[in-house]
Amino acid sequence: MSILLNRNFLYMFLGRVVTNIGDTMYAVAAMWLVSELGGSTFYTGLAGFLTIIPRFVQFFAGPFIDRIPIRPLLIMTQCIQSILLLIIPIAHYFDVITVTLVLIISPIITTFNMLVYPAQMASLPKIVEKKDLTKANSLFTFAYQGIETGCNAIAGVLLVTIGAISIYLIDSVMFLMGAILFSLIKLPKPQRKEKSDESFIVHFKKYGVELKEGISILLNKTFSRLLLGIIAINLVGGATFVVLPEFSKQQGGAEIFGLLLMAQALGSISGALLTPYLKLEKFGIGKVYATAFIISGILWAISVFSPWTWLMIVIYGLAWFPGGVTNILVNTFIQRGIPKHLLGRVFSASFSLSGIAMPIGSLIGGVLGVVVGSVYIIFVSGVIVFFVGVFWILDKVTRSLPKSEDVTETTFMKKPLPTVVAKIR
Repeated sequence: MSILLNRNFLYMFLGRVVTNIGDTMYAVAAMWLVSELGGSTFYTGLAGFLTIIPRFVQFFAGPFIDRIPIRPLLIMTQCIQSILLLIIPIAHYFDVITVTLVLIISPIITTFNMLVYPAQMASLPKIVEKKDLTKANSLFTFAYQGIETGCNAIAGVLLVTIGAISIYLIDSVMFLMGAILFSLIKLPKPQRKEKSDESFIVHFKKYGVELKEGISILLNKTFSRLLLGIIAINLVGGATFVVLPEFSKQQGGAEIFGLLLMAQALGSISGALLTPYLKLEKFGIGKVYATAFIISGILWAISVFSPWTWLMIVIYGLAWFPGGVTNILVNTFIQRGIPKHLLGRVFSASFSLSGIAMPIGSLIGGVLGVVVGSVYIIFVSGVIVFFVGVFWILDKVTRSLPKSEDVTETTFMKKPLPTVVAKIR
């Protein structure tokens, strides 16, 4: 924990914790509010699908994240989200709230949030030493996923006691607190560059070149199979998330929804926090991914058929443990092998491409959930995850991917490696 003596990292970490509390509770409240106002899985599926817009923004924002100062970006995004969240309570007060309004506001808020995570991940190598990157990533994952453990359960309780509208008000305050914490970060001012006489067209071409640099790393043929597998996993992850409210109603209500999300987050954070002790960096990352998601798929599929609610929640949570492990490994993998000036665009393109399937899966899951029911959507999602892991373990190219501990910037420069993140939310 000595890394917390680094004041810039401490403020970045605390800001991350506070904004993640707001973000997590907002995600639960928004999905439940859409389910209540819309009355079917179609609307929750549509809500998930609309997040595809922020994914495109994130995809194209990489070069800008590499260029603009991190501190003003973090402060601005938190303040804007704080203001936007107030629209829903105000609309409720004047009795003009509709499912359409919630569906419009949600992707706008998510768009600004999409800029924050890659910006923070890109900034870590600039504020901590290289030897501390794994520690920093582990703590950031705790802030990102571990906070969900408590907040998802709390959100489930708050949905029952004070309602989704009040959660929006609480979240608005949390984002404002995050902006204050981020304002305390003090980074050295970048050297001023001489004013350029280059035209807009020249700047646009440079932007295109920089965007291509990030994408070219991702689309390396060696890693294409891994990337396709991640897309498939995120597809079914999106389908599962949007049917969870309906599935929870069948199991008992809003508190079950909160407990399932808590179990999911607890599984992820347990994997993330135990990763440094598992010594998995000594194994090829392809083999680790294959084994992890074979286990995850089995647990995911069988969880919904448990005869007891408590056992169903436990098994579902364990299904997310492998994902927590692989997230930590791949983030460290990226930061060790990608030159610092490329991290913003690589992380942005990585999160965008690997997560672009989630909104599509949300729409498919929402529509099919009306026809076949939420139980079978979750079961089939687990089966697909299992077969993705089987494909990776049988594929020679995936099995031959290098160990994380062997990767350096020289490795990337000689043979550019794409970055993929198996993050399912």
